[in-house]
Amino acid sequence: MAAARGPYAKGKAKRAEILDVALEVIAREGYTGATVKELADAVGLSQNGLLHYFGSKDALFAEILRRRDEIAEIEIDFEEPDFIDGLVDRILSAVDEETSSPGMEQLSLRVTGEATEPDHLAHDYVRDRYTGMRAVIRSGLTRLQSEGRLAAEIDPDITAALVFASWDGLRIQWMYDKSIDIHSHMAYLLTALGIDLSDRSSAATGA
Repeated sequence: MAAARGPYAKGKAKRAEILDVALEVIAREGYTGATVKELADAVGLSQNGLLHYFGSKDALFAEILRRRDEIAEIEIDFEEPDFIDGLVDRILSAVDEETSSPGMEQLSLRVTGEATEPDHLAHDYVRDRYTGMRAVIRSGLTRLQSEGRLAAEIDPDITAALVFASWDGLRIQWMYDKSIDIHSHMAYLLTALGIDLSDRSSAATGA
């Protein structure tokens, strides 16, 4: 048993290395520039050697997106005590982060579009990502309501879905027209929905 862990651990570490390098290459070269050959060269493997760790190009790209999400979750830390106070700022920061890497956005939109087929290997990943994002926003809205800092008539489930749908839709429009300011559009929407916490410090103290 102990001997079997060595190769497994090395394989897992190599996968992680490939995914982290892939994130760097896509950010630098863009989605179209991040070919399997480019990624393989970057980690010192042949193309077949690279795909050996994932099974296929589609699986590789799905895992790249999954790795991106894992890193984002670590950086965001949903368990932070002040997470809800900074909900709007965190949403807008995430928007800014996405638009700073058009290559990743192209990859994300491509995989998301193709994964609508139920038997697509990334179908469950994309479904779970949507579910998770809605859950995070819904949880934040529910807590704000419980603290009396958001109107009681706001439906957290519907609002969470609308916020994420707007975010997703604006990303697609931005890929065609870079003049669209996703940050300001999302800020406007959140304010219109009563989720503007720019005065959260005074709200928290009851001032």
